[in-house]
Amino acid sequence: MEIIDLTIHELHEKLKAKEVSSVEATRAMLDRIEAVDGQVNAYITVTPEQALVEAEAADKRIAAGDIAPLTGIPVGLKDIFITKGIRTTCGSRILENFVPPYDGTAVAKLKEQGAVIVGKLNQDEFAMGSSNESSYFGPVKNPWNLECTPGGSSGGSAAAIAARTATATLGTDTGGSIRQPASHCSCVGLKPTYGRVSRYGVIAYASSLDQVGPLTRDVTDAAFLLGAVAGHDPKDSTSVNTPVPDYVAGLASGVKGLKIGLPKQYFIEGLDPDVKRAMDEAIALYKSLGAEMREVSLPHTEYAVATYYLIATAEASSNLARYDGVRFGHRAEDARGLKEMFAKTRAEGFGSEVKRRIMLGTYALSSGYYDAYYVKAQKVRTLIMQDFLNAFNEVDVLLTPIAPTPPFKIGEKLADPLQMYLSDIFTIPVNLAGTCGISIPAGFSAAGLPIGLQLIGKPFGEATILSTAYAFEKETQWHLKKAPL
Repeated sequence: MEIIDLTIHELHEKLKAKEVSSVEATRAMLDRIEAVDGQVNAYITVTPEQALVEAEAADKRIAAGDIAPLTGIPVGLKDIFITKGIRTTCGSRILENFVPPYDGTAVAKLKEQGAVIVGKLNQDEFAMGSSNESSYFGPVKNPWNLECTPGGSSGGSAAAIAARTATATLGTDTGGSIRQPASHCSCVGLKPTYGRVSRYGVIAYASSLDQVGPLTRDVTDAAFLLGAVAGHDPKDSTSVNTPVPDYVAGLASGVKGLKIGLPKQYFIEGLDPDVKRAMDEAIALYKSLGAEMREVSLPHTEYAVATYYLIATAEASSNLARYDGVRFGHRAEDARGLKEMFAKTRAEGFGSEVKRRIMLGTYALSSGYYDAYYVKAQKVRTLIMQDFLNAFNEVDVLLTPIAPTPPFKIGEKLADPLQMYLSDIFTIPVNLAGTCGISIPAGFSAAGLPIGLQLIGKPFGEATILSTAYAFEKETQWHLKKAPL
C-alpha cells in the first residue's frame, strides 16, 4: 500500500515503528498533489516549504519518543480556517491576498499535536453553496467523475480525501457542508454538536449554524481527528465546557439493542432509486447486526429549508458587512469618496451567490420584515429542535439519506438556485437543531457515483454515531474502494 493510501491510524503506526518518516509521507503527498490536483482543483494554496519544515520537526519529536495520534500526519484545511502566515481566501476575491497574523483554535490544536499542513482547500465562496461552483478559484471536480461536483461547501476537503492528496482534512458544516461532500466523494464526514469544537479563527458565514468537523478515509480517523480538535475554548463564547470522551476507545461497542429511528419525512417520493436501494440495504444490515428499527416523525422538516435560508442569510448579511475595503482584503481603485469605495469594493469582491444571500438576509432583517421573517424563522427553528429531542426520547440514533440524488453534473443546477438549495434538504435540519451527524460511504449508483448514509445523534452524542458508523463500515468496507484517478 502506498503512503498516500494510508489512514491516520495506519500512518501513525508506521511513523511510530520508524518504518516511514513524516518527511517521506509529506513528500509523497506533495508529489501526489502536483500530479493530480490540476485535474481536481481541490487546493487553493499548497505550502510545500512550510510543510517540509513541519515534517522535519515532527520527525525530531517522534525520535524523542513524543508522538501524538496526528504527529507527522499530512492534513489539508478548508480555506475558511485562519492560518498564521498562510494565505486564507475563503474562496473569495475579496480575500484573495489576505494573510492572517494568527492561527485559529482548531489549527492551533492540530499544530500542538504535530500535524503537517500541506495546504488550504478550495470551497464555495464564504461557504455558500452545495456544489463548490461558487469559488472565485474555480470549481472543484469530483475524483469519482470529473464531470460531477464534489458537493459543497467543503468540496475541496472531500475531494482531497478521494483524490488521496491529504491523509485527512478539516471542513465546516453550516447546512450540510461536511456531510454532503463526504457523501458525494465516498469519504467519512462528521458534523459535531454546535459548541463541541471552537469556531475561533473560522471565517464566519452563519454564526449560530457553523461548526468545524473532520473529513477522513474511515470512521476511526474521524474519531481521532474529532478528539484532537474538540473541547472548550474560552476564546469562543459558544464553545461548550463539557468533557471530551475518548471517541476511539468506544468505536467497537456494536449496535446490538440499539434503537435506530427512520424519520418518515426523509424517505419521500422522488428519492433517487439508487439512494433508496442503498438506504434499504443499510437498514437490512443494521437489523442483521441486532439493531431495532422504529419509524419516527420529525413533523416540521418541510419548513427546514425556508427556515435555514432566512436565518443563515440574515447572519451572513451581518457577518459580511466587515468586508468594506478599509481594514483588510480587496479595495476597489479609482473610487470617488468613501461610499463609492465601499460599494465598488463589495461589487468587485463578492461573487453572485454571496451577493444573493446578502440581499436575502438584509431584506429579512429590514424594518417591517424582521418579525415576519427572521423572528418567525427562529420560532420554527425551535420547533425543529424540539422534533429531534422528542424523537430521541424514543430512539438512540436516526438513519437517513444525505442527499436526494448521487453527485450531479457541474453546471447542472447553477441556473436554478432553488434546486441547488433543495439538495441540502436532509442535512439542514441537523444544523438548525444544533445536534451531530455523520456521513459514511453506503455504496454506489448504477453509474458508479458515491452514495452516503447519514446517522444523526443526540446533542453531544458523537460517540454513539461514531460506533454506529463503525459497525456499518466494518461489515461493508465501502470506504476501501478508490476513486479512479
